Amino acid sequence: MRDNPITPTVDFGRNGVQHGHLRLPYSRNDSAWGSVLIPVSVIRNGEGPVALFTGANHGDEYEGPLALTHLAATLQPETVAGTVIVIPFMNAPAFLAGTRVSPLDQVNLNRAFPGQPDGTPTQKIADYFQRVLLPMADLVLDFHSGGKTLDFLPFAASHVLDDKPLEARCRAARDAFNAPFSIEMREIDALGMYDEAAEAMGKTFVSTELGGRGTATPQTVAIARKGARNLLIHAGILEGAPEVAPTRLLTQPDDACFHFSPEPGLLELALDLGQPVRAGQLLARIWPTGHTGRPPVEVHAQRDGLLTARHHPGLIAAGDCLAVLAVEIPA
Repeated sequence: MRDNPITPTVDFGRNGVQHGHLRLPYSRNDSAWGSVLIPVSVIRNGEGPVALFTGANHGDEYEGPLALTHLAATLQPETVAGTVIVIPFMNAPAFLAGTRVSPLDQVNLNRAFPGQPDGTPTQKIADYFQRVLLPMADLVLDFHSGGKTLDFLPFAASHVLDDKPLEARCRAARDAFNAPFSIEMREIDALGMYDEAAEAMGKTFVSTELGGRGTATPQTVAIARKGARNLLIHAGILEGAPEVAPTRLLTQPDDACFHFSPEPGLLELALDLGQPVRAGQLLARIWPTGHTGRPPVEVHAQRDGLLTARHHPGLIAAGDCLAVLAVEIPA
């Protein structure tokens, strides 16, 4: 297989603090020998665990970038035992455009793994993570939120895995992050995800969904910053006591947790995030926008649960994810 064209301006094996870029050559109309520059920081102090922390896998999600730019600016090597690799804007072209997918090739980075070294820009980024960065890491944290089209309860997530020792390590790390909610997350479209690439290598992997609506709040940014520090303490990279608050445990036992809009229209949700719902209960009305005087289409819950995610903004298309439920695990 061909070598990946991305070149780092940092030395991942050098002690101290380095701030640089992953430079991806990108020839285009306005710059024949241009580049995509993905900022990266490496904080290293001797041998020890390696943590790889990423944000903006999707470019319209902001808690991760805010937490990780702060971490990169403040983390000092004398406090670290091992290595912390911080990439706040994993999908830099999408982040700068404020879009979920890259404007360069319309590819979703979180569905592009394992990538291609000779593919589109997004596929090259995925390949670099797959073949260079992930093999270095022991612990991987990938920040997500709902972007412009979803809003979530703030949670840290792990997955049910066939490898039960790895599942237990991921769950323990997820709980150490200590978001207000911790969930065993079900993916409805897992093919090509960064999550699966990391887990297939046996890496301890934690993801999040920390709000959404194309913005961040003081609460969600504080959750992200606290969680990143807690994970470094959990991994033995930082000393100190983690900051711990009560968390509620959730699971998604089946695909009935996911509800999709059967029609386009104006969305009226019947519940707020975090409210309980019973099977058959009204979740939402979808009002037609082409006519007045016609009744809405009603969407009812397919199972009992807690409203964990909702569509945003007010207009919805047929097939869009309307609402997601999860089931609370008694403490």
